[in-house]
Amino acid sequence: MLTSTQVPGGLTWLDLGTPDIDAAVAFYTGLFDWRFQPAGPEAGGYGFLQKDGRTVGALGPLTEEGANSAWTVYFRTADADATAKAVEQAGGTVRVPPMDVFTAGRMAGFTDPAGAEFAVWQPRDTDGLELVNDPGSVSWIELYTTDAAAVKAFYGSVLSWETRDMPMGGDLVYSIAGPAGGGERTMHGGIMQLPRENLDAGSDSEWHPYFEVEDCDAAVAAAQELGATVIIGAMETPGAGRIAMMLDPFGAPFAVIKSATA
Repeated sequence: MLTSTQVPGGLTWLDLGTPDIDAAVAFYTGLFDWRFQPAGPEAGGYGFLQKDGRTVGALGPLTEEGANSAWTVYFRTADADATAKAVEQAGGTVRVPPMDVFTAGRMAGFTDPAGAEFAVWQPRDTDGLELVNDPGSVSWIELYTTDAAAVKAFYGSVLSWETRDMPMGGDLVYSIAGPAGGGERTMHGGIMQLPRENLDAGSDSEWHPYFEVEDCDAAVAAAQELGATVIIGAMETPGAGRIAMMLDPFGAPFAVIKSATA
């Protein structure tokens, strides 16, 4: 579970790019009882997703040519421009150069060496997410990657992360990751090497969020009714809780979890 959105290098923001804002709002508000608060006409359709009046993420139109619908995770930085230089030096790609978002903060978008997209947020007026871990908010993030060794070194260099490997049996290894110096207290996500069969099938690297729910099975059923596609049905994960993974109606991957410690 997340412990803080204010730790440098930690998860601080989350937004969805979608080709149909109204339909995406209907899906997620129906599933998580969120409310959508438009950011105003100057924001081009972008707006905030809120649970009980607190921001749990955001949603907006796709802005990059050829982009697919996806959730983007943002990590906190004190200097987006310096992080952009570090990304290039570590073998990543600057996809969206550092830019000011009105007076809210400064952001930049990147692609890691294995092809997964992510972003950073340098806060000003908008600090970050206002609710995490509670039902209807993000409580974990995960990276499926084609090259776990390379990306662990990359994020360690760029965001000063520490990782700890957790063997899962056979050749599978799950690594938990988070800002250096905090130990498990600041771990915010997992990194998992895609199995050979996934690589042979052409699977791509991607980050996806886990949203906390009160009942995993009920959430899966509700998501299907709203148009989601189930990738991994509800299952118990020892020490973590009951999880499931889905694609929203436009193909954006996300997961739900009833945490064992929630």
